[in-house]
Amino acid sequence: MAPASSANVYCTNATDKEISYANNSSLQKKVQLKTRPFLEDTIKDMLSKMVHVPCIKVADLGCASGPNTFFPTCEVMDIIASVCRQAHWESPELQVFLNDLPQNDFNTVFKSIPAFNGKPCFIAGVAGSFYQRLFPSKSIHFVHSSYSLHWLSKIHKSHSKGKQLIELVSLAGFFFQSDLIDFNIRKSTRLNSIEKVDHTKPTLICLFRAIRNDFSRFLHFRSEEMITEGRMLLTFIGRSSTDPTSKDCCAIWDLFTKSLLDLVAKGLVRESDIDSFNVPYYYPCEEEVREIIEKERSFALDKLEIFEMNWDFEDDVFNENFEKSRSGRNVANCIRAITESMIASHFGEAIIDDLFSRFAQHVGVHLSCEKTKYYVTIVVSMTMK
Repeated sequence: MAPASSANVYCTNATDKEISYANNSSLQKKVQLKTRPFLEDTIKDMLSKMVHVPCIKVADLGCASGPNTFFPTCEVMDIIASVCRQAHWESPELQVFLNDLPQNDFNTVFKSIPAFNGKPCFIAGVAGSFYQRLFPSKSIHFVHSSYSLHWLSKIHKSHSKGKQLIELVSLAGFFFQSDLIDFNIRKSTRLNSIEKVDHTKPTLICLFRAIRNDFSRFLHFRSEEMITEGRMLLTFIGRSSTDPTSKDCCAIWDLFTKSLLDLVAKGLVRESDIDSFNVPYYYPCEEEVREIIEKERSFALDKLEIFEMNWDFEDDVFNENFEKSRSGRNVANCIRAITESMIASHFGEAIIDDLFSRFAQHVGVHLSCEKTKYYVTIVVSMTMK
């Protein structure tokens, strides 16, 4: 069976959903604020080296919908205006292309276009996967993407004729079912034991090939669309260790697994449905990202940095004012807002509330015991050769 496109099942929750992405994307906003200095440095460097043009064209890939959608656009406008004011240049117009999958809530996006303080900014929506061509050749000056590139292009289906078993892929941080390795849920210890059995290395190689192929295609298509010396700033979830079984990229999904298995024990979910659950997710490490960029050869890597974010956007490193139930609910709602469509398409709508209620409880208990940093974030700044 051919791989299914992630576009067929993946989209963040629209504003009409009980747990919408617009109302549960505060963590993503904190990430955007934290990467603002990278954005400023990238735009300033681009302007210092480019010939003055009447219009700068910007692409924001994976824009989603909600209060964060126009944050990069507004920041880019402010940075350009500041640079031009200091240099006594005339500010160029800005053409911004907001891209996401066709299922994205573009109606909400266009209804919420800000006034930009009267500055000349023209917004257009571009629906489609960023793993394909989106724009005319040599037309884009700056490409931005935040918290999108850890999604792979395809949901890979099993070719196995035997019983399908869960593979909890640590380097992806989510369920990703494959023929090459089995993670067997043993019925006797179903709620707290997932046993890794043999052939780990072939599967890790297989999954690295998946991200290598996708990210290489992403870079290749952008290289065709961007001008020479154009800039690109990418932010995505990764892992801090070269070890794909490291805790920073799989701990939260262990808790999600536990929540699903709670429902199996209650007879609300079939084990066979969990066995066949596939999600196109991958968390690369710094070394993998560098290798892909260098081998693809279209871009010069200017900067690559890593930082960490707490699971709960309201929680701080000192664990002050911690409330177990609220913290668990914050994390669960954030995950639900970006995964509900995939989970509902596979398991059905009926389990969603119960599943995420249990997940919130498990996360709250976990965070009350230890401060695991799940959101390892990689920031990459590049120049088109």
